[in-house]
Amino acid sequence: MSAEKKPAMSTNNTTAMSRADILGNIRRGLKRSQDDSQRQQTVANRLAAKANNLIPGRAQLPFAEQVELFKAMATEAVAELIELDSLEQVPQACADWLSCHSFRELISASNTELSQLDWSPLEQQQISRTERVAQAGDIASLTLSFAGIAETGTLMLHSGEHSPTTLNFLPDNHLVVLRRSAIVGVYEEAWKKLREQFSEVLPRTVNMITGPSRSADIEQKLQMGAHGPKKLIILLIND
Repeated sequence: MSAEKKPAMSTNNTTAMSRADILGNIRRGLKRSQDDSQRQQTVANRLAAKANNLIPGRAQLPFAEQVELFKAMATEAVAELIELDSLEQVPQACADWLSCHSFRELISASNTELSQLDWSPLEQQQISRTERVAQAGDIASLTLSFAGIAETGTLMLHSGEHSPTTLNFLPDNHLVVLRRSAIVGVYEEAWKKLREQFSEVLPRTVNMITGPSRSADIEQKLQMGAHGPKKLIILLIND
């Protein structure tokens, strides 16, 4: 009479038990005795606190010095800086810059701040301005920025109904309006500001832009406009 055979344990069950044993040993080694719900709550509390990480000392400055640091870092990153006294000066500044480079078209975001400006300076110089998404072959675009980050001279821009992300990357020349009051010291401050403004739902896309696009991947030769605009022009409003 043959002995009764015990059912073989499945490979999946064996793997699950091995994993549980390993993780259990790690938990005991770390002296963690919390159950799953406690651990999940601990993680949730840590995420909700949104504590800052290590902050670089060079950007922990008074606001006026943060602005100067932003300007220095943006210039070092080969961005062109044009300082203006008010938002109302943006159309004339755009007209002058485009005319100087013999460009006759500007593709613009449709934010209310931009749309309500007097764009007659462009008309006077026979430059057209169109509010739409950018397309391949567009020469110049205009957008607003959400923040400027002093530690690296970086712009933070986010997508939205009136400011499609294509405007940031497809045209060869990107003109960006930045209010002086929107400059912060470090990245953590910019993200905190974004979360405060969009407390319910964050923008689908957030872009960090430091100077014009460039790459030295091909034969170690610097190529401007490799993955985006060849020129970045920051219109800094001293509000």
